[in-house]
Amino acid sequence: MSHYLLSLQINGRDHQMMIESTELLVDVLRERCGLTGTHVGCDTAQCGACTVVVEGVAIKSCNVLALQVNGTLVQTIESDPIVLQRCFSEHHALQCGFCTPGMIMRCVAMVNETVALNSVEVADALEGNLCRCTGYLPIVSAAIEGIEQLRKMQASL
Repeated sequence: MSHYLLSLQINGRDHQMMIESTELLVDVLRERCGLTGTHVGCDTAQCGACTVVVEGVAIKSCNVLALQVNGTLVQTIESDPIVLQRCFSEHHALQCGFCTPGMIMRCVAMVNETVALNSVEVADALEGNLCRCTGYLPIVSAAIEGIEQLRKMQASL
């Protein structure tokens, strides 16, 4: 099998490595970069546990070949989105925590989207991220508060 040079900036750090053309982004992040906060849930892009942000857009990294995002900026939960993490904790929006990294990374992308900060639109925007134990009301509340805080922080810069 052929190997290709992959260059990514992940969480502000440059990474270069030789990979096979069939390697998925989630596997590169977890196995080659040691960024295990990106979870593997369903392997079919249904659950959202593997959500990361690429060039500002939330993607499910379990169904994207790493070479498809070659040369891009990638953000994972290890980028330390502390405002959202705090909001999830304060709103009790996590229980087992397996879905939390993907949920938070989806919220990171929503900061720069036109999602209105109301429960209907935020719930719709989180539709591709599944939680099997907490329920969505606290997740949506945490997302609204965190996104609002981050948008205010951006506006003040």
